[in-house]
Order: sequence, then structure tokens, then C-alpha cells
Amino acid sequence: MPDQIRVRFAPSPTGYLHIGGARTALFNWLFAARNGGVFVLRIEDTDADRAREETVGPILDSLRWLGLTWQEGPDVGGPYGPYVQSQRLDLYRREAERLIQEGKAYPCYCTVEEIEAAREQARREGRTYRYPGTCRHLTEEERRRLEAQGRPRAVRLVGPGPGETVVPDLIHGEVRFPNDEFDDFVIMKSDGTPVYNFAVAVDDHHMGITHVIRGEEHLSNTPRQLLVYRALGYEPPAFAHVPMVLAPDRSKLSKRHGAVAVEEFREKGFLPEAILNYTALLGWSPGDDREVLTLEEMVEAFSLERISKTAAIYDVEKMTWLNGQHLRRADLDRVFALVRPRLEARGFLPRDAGPEELAHARAVVAAVRDRVRTLEEIVDASAYFFADFEDYDPEGVRKRFEKPGVAELLAEARRRLEAVEPFTAESTEHAFRALCQEKGISGGALFHPVRLALTGRTMGPGLFDVIALLGRRRCLERLDRAVRFIKEKLPHVQAAAAAGGDAGTEGGAGA
Repeated sequence: MPDQIRVRFAPSPTGYLHIGGARTALFNWLFAARNGGVFVLRIEDTDADRAREETVGPILDSLRWLGLTWQEGPDVGGPYGPYVQSQRLDLYRREAERLIQEGKAYPCYCTVEEIEAAREQARREGRTYRYPGTCRHLTEEERRRLEAQGRPRAVRLVGPGPGETVVPDLIHGEVRFPNDEFDDFVIMKSDGTPVYNFAVAVDDHHMGITHVIRGEEHLSNTPRQLLVYRALGYEPPAFAHVPMVLAPDRSKLSKRHGAVAVEEFREKGFLPEAILNYTALLGWSPGDDREVLTLEEMVEAFSLERISKTAAIYDVEKMTWLNGQHLRRADLDRVFALVRPRLEARGFLPRDAGPEELAHARAVVAAVRDRVRTLEEIVDASAYFFADFEDYDPEGVRKRFEKPGVAELLAEARRRLEAVEPFTAESTEHAFRALCQEKGISGGALFHPVRLALTGRTMGPGLFDVIALLGRRRCLERLDRAVRFIKEKLPHVQAAAAAGGDAGTEGGAGA
């Protein structure tokens, strides 16, 4: 076994990289980084019925986007290549023939129909089907006769004798499997391709893999792989099977539970560091109460001993919260560069925007990002800075506009904004607080209806930052519109005002 730690992530190209696969890749990457090891990428594409070549690129793209780069792999090469199983068929066939020559495996000429008939008979009799070794003791003459008939030839490994096969696992301890569970199982199919349990054992040995870190669903495969190792005379790697990731209802995680592919989260506006942070916490702990972690902090704290034995529960809300935390910590220029194409796609920012437009859009992003959780939410939260809105928040109308005297208060706020110089956050705040003092009202009694008038919303960045970013013209237009709305759509408010009501003094002083 090599002196240097070597781990691998070996996806099958059957779809996009999902959260469970990303976590497996991350744990392997962290283990290698923590121990000065090598992270190998291998594509396991020998399952012709499920493998799709067009998904290899997206899987690699998702890994690169996450920052999980590999030292050896199909695109970068390395001393143990090729790193695609379909390009290693000669090796599997050579090793299978060696086992036949050594009497540890044998050709099997049973057809699919014969096997299925025997399996169906076992089902009818209420017993588990085990291959009875029909072809194990064929004479050379019988084998030649079957081959002359054109019978396809698979290869089966001679099964273990009585006893048990013990899997030493770094997370679960010793896991024992009775040998009577294993028949003479197929290692090479009749089409000349290897089965999974044979190919991975051959590959892991010939690529010098020292530690196999993978999902717990593979634990049941491991005894067969150990039998292959034993037959071939290989030293097995150390195994570590990490807990499964389950849906909130503790069922198997799938598309019906929402987005599960890394690419989907990327499109929704998640940051790679947030996805890594969240997936790391699915079954692993840094050993303290920290939840928001950088990749460097994860490397420093990572160890297999801190991986749980119990299943992890997928929680997209927790992931979204973590994304918001990383979004606030991220460099503003980087965040704006990521948001800009989304602003352009929504028509909020011209694709040929000049320096002033870009500076304004950047300032908007800076203002709203502390209250949002994804890049897409930044765009939604920014909308009223770039385009007029159609409707006011209904609950906001009820609480802020349906008060006697509010139209007159907004009209007075408009007059103050029209006159204030210079038009900055500081000067407008001073003007508004002076107005509150003159009217004998709380800041909230003015600020809340003004916010609703300017944005159509009840929440957002600081009001005076909003005012400065919108600019004088847009603020005046929107205040005029709000006054018209109250007078035309809320006549009962005007009637109450005429009867002697006022805008009230409720609400805090915050902006």
C-alpha cells in the first residue's frame, strides 16, 4: 500500500451531481487535504444501461464549481490512468482470466432465461435464490461444447466457504456478514464488461487507493469486494461508510423533495462555499458549536472520527440560511459579479451598462444583501430600485395606508424631499426627523408609510439608504402615486381624516 494517503471519488455518469454525491466527494477531498494526500477522480461508466456520456461534463463542472479539484483524473491524467472504467476493460479481463487459471473463478454459460427461471422457482418455493454452481464443475469438453453452441460466457468468482466475512469499517467498527449470503457471483458479464464489485476492487488496487470513503448504502457491497481482493491477492484499503442522507420524512432523498442536484442550487443562486458548508454538516461535526465554516476551517477540523453513525436529515431551509451567512461574508465585488447577469436577464441592468449604472447597481446590491439568502433573492429584493412596481403589499396597505391623515403626511414628506439639499441619506433623514418633531409623531408613523409608498413593501434596507438610491425624481413620483392611491382606492380613510382623525403616533422610530 502506498505511503501517501490516496482517496477517490468515483461517480457513475447517470445524472447530475446530487447533494449526497457532493458530500462523498467533499469528505474524500477534506480527508486528503487534511492528511497531505491525493484526491483521485474516476468515472465508473461500465453500466451501459444507466451510464450517459453527456452527464460526465456536468458532474466535473459541478465539482470544479464547488472547488473540489483533483490531482488525478480523466481530464488531468496521472500515473494510474486511464481514469474512466470503460477504457480499462483489458485490465478487468486480464485479471478475470488470471482468476480462472488459478481456479478461483470459472466461466458460466447459463443463459439469462435459465437464471430467471431458477429465480422464479425459488420465489414460488419461498426461498432466496442462490446460484447453485451449475457451471463450476464443467469438464473442458463440456465447456468447449457449450462455446461451440455460441453460448455467451460470463465469469463467476468461487464463493467463500462456511463462516463469515468481516468488514472492518472506520466508522461502524467490525460489520459481519454470514458467508451463506454469497453464492458464486458474477464478476464479468457475458458482454465482456465487469460488474461493479469486481471493477472497483481492481481499480482501487491498481490506483493505489488507501481509503475508500463512501455512502453507507455501499456497505452491503463491501464483503463481495473483500472476497475479490482476497481472490486476487490484493491488500484491501481501509473502508469508511458515511451515514445516508435522508429526506425530512426519513425516506430516501429524491427529486420529489425539491432540488437535490448541485447544478439546481447553483441556478437558484447558492454559493459553492455554502453548499460545501451545509453538506459537511450532514453527518459530520467540527467538534464545537460552529455552523458557519470556510473550506479551510473544515480542512483543519476534519477527521473520520467525527463522522456520525446515524443518518443525516436533509434540510433545505438550513442550507438556505447558511447561504445567507456566506453571502454576507463574501466580497461585495464578487457578489455583484455573480448577480449582474441575473439583473441583466431580468432587464434591470443593460448589458452595455456604463460606469455610473454599474456603480449604482453595485450600491443597490450592497444595500439589500444583508437581508436576503440567495443571489436570486438579491434580484427580487432589488427590483423596485430598477423598475416601477404594480401593487402595494396588502398587509402593508391595511397597516400603513388605512389611517386618517396618512395621505396628507405623505404629501408633506414629498414637499420636504423636493426641497432638501443635498439629496443624501443623511440630509433626508434629518429632514424627516424634523418633520416628525413638528408633527409630534413617532418616526415609525412617518417612515413606515413612506417605505411602502417608495418600495411597495414593508421590509428592506434602511429607509434613507433606499431614498438616496432611488433618487429625488423617483421618490417624488412614487409619493405622488401613493397619495393618489389612498385618495382614490381608500376613500374611507379620507372620510375619517375629514372627521378629525390623524396619522397616529404608533410605530417605532427606526428607519
